[in-house]
Formats: sequence, C-alpha cells, structure tokens
Amino acid sequence: MSITILSERDGKYRQRAEIAGFEDLMVDAPHIVGGEETAPDPHDYFDVALGACKAITARMYAQRKGWPLEGVTVTVARDEREERHGVYRLDVAMRFHGDLTEEQRERLSEISNHCPIHRLMTTSNVEITTRQE
Repeated sequence: MSITILSERDGKYRQRAEIAGFEDLMVDAPHIVGGEETAPDPHDYFDVALGACKAITARMYAQRKGWPLEGVTVTVARDEREERHGVYRLDVAMRFHGDLTEEQRERLSEISNHCPIHRLMTTSNVEITTRQE
C-alpha cells in the first residue's frame, strides 16, 4: 500500500493525501511555522493514529469476549515541548461506554496498550528511506 502526498496549488503548505479507496485527507502546517491551519497537521495525524488504534483494539477485544462495550472515547493530549530533544509525550485518556465491570474496563485499557500503533510507537525501530524520483 502506498499513500501519495500532493501539494495543493492554492495553499502555502497545504497538502492532499491520497489513499486508494478512501476520501482524500488534507494536511496543513500550524500558524506558528507559517501554515494556514486549514487542516490537521502531521502531528495531529500521528496522535489520531494512536487514539483510533487503541479504540479499535478495545472494541475488537470486547466483541471477541462478548462484553457489553457500546463505544469508546479516546482523548489524546500531546506535550511536544521537548520534541527537539527526542521526547514526545502523549497522554491518553480512555472512557469505555457500556455496562462493564471495573475489571473489564481495566482489561480493555491494558489491551489497548498492545494495539499495533502503540507497539510501533514504543518498541519499533522505524527505518525510512527517502529517494528522489
């Protein structure tokens, strides 16, 4: 699978992300770096990936167990103050909706820490090769 990023002609830093089979996503830079903030910035999508993956993982687990999970609310707050020093902090608050026991809620929270994106962000060495075409 590949994703194509195209610069928008009418936006200073605005980009369009094309993913086969889906609606295009827009990406822009924040005002602080000269962007127009017409769309989420790359950090937003990074954080969204984590929150969505945790919610999906919890829902899949609950469904497999037959637990009455009606929905999940995930709030991801970032602290990027030390990002230039290699530290990017994400605080994730999860709320599980439904008639669940405290033990089930704890287990869902624990299971969410094993979602693929959480593991990718915390245990993987990501290798990136950039080339010119």
